[in-house]
Parts: sequence; structure tokens; C-alpha cells
Amino acid sequence: MPSWLNGMSRRGVMRAALTGAAVGLTTGTAFGAAAQEKMSLQEADYQDSPKDIRMCATCTLFVPPRSCKAVEGEISPNGWCKLFALAD
Repeated sequence: MPSWLNGMSRRGVMRAALTGAAVGLTTGTAFGAAAQEKMSLQEADYQDSPKDIRMCATCTLFVPPRSCKAVEGEISPNGWCKLFALAD
């Protein structure tokens, strides 16, 4: 995990990412592009199996069939990572 994320909650990380993306969209700066970079599988502590009842298929960041808005690479619908956010 990058050192600047130490001590931040998942909600704080997502809020910062979304704020950065919004700023980038409105200003057209390079900052917006940097804020949209995805985490690696390792940085997200991704695993191919669910954690309890939590899995990618029920996460707000999951993009069917095998992708994620925040994590790069192929994602299993049955996988899980530390960025998991339950869809309403």
C-alpha cells in the first residue's frame, strides 16, 4: 500500500479518488488522469475467492463480466479485495 494511504479508511480513499476525478473532469488537468489510475491486484489485496459473503459481483466497483473500476486486471465475480463496497 502506498505510504500516503496509511491510516486512511476505505471511504476516505474512495472519496479522495472521486474528488480527484471530478476535479480532473472539470479542469482538464493531468491531475485527473493520475487520479483515475487503478491499483494493482497486489495493492488491493485481491483474492480470487470471496471473503465471508463479500464478493466482487456485489461490489459497487465491479464492472461485469470480469473488470473493476479501481483494480487493474481480470477480476473474478467471486473474488474480493480491500476496496469492497457493498452495492445498495
